[in-house]
Amino acid sequence: MATTYSDCLAVAKAELRAAKHLLDREIQDYPPPYSACDEQYNHLLCERRRISRLLNEFEAAYRVPTPRAP
Repeated sequence: MATTYSDCLAVAKAELRAAKHLLDREIQDYPPPYSACDEQYNHLLCERRRISRLLNEFEAAYRVPTPRAP
């Protein structure tokens, strides 16, 4: 079980990567003739983009601006 902030972030990243992998696999196996107008297929693509954005957020280096003088 995750006990620190870093552990929690590592678990979250791993879970998001696993979810993205499952979505990639499902999209890859989706039948091609219906993909352009199929709501389920479009939903899968939307979810994959959402997960990719979240992973990018986790990987981004954040800088918190602090004043130089009090």
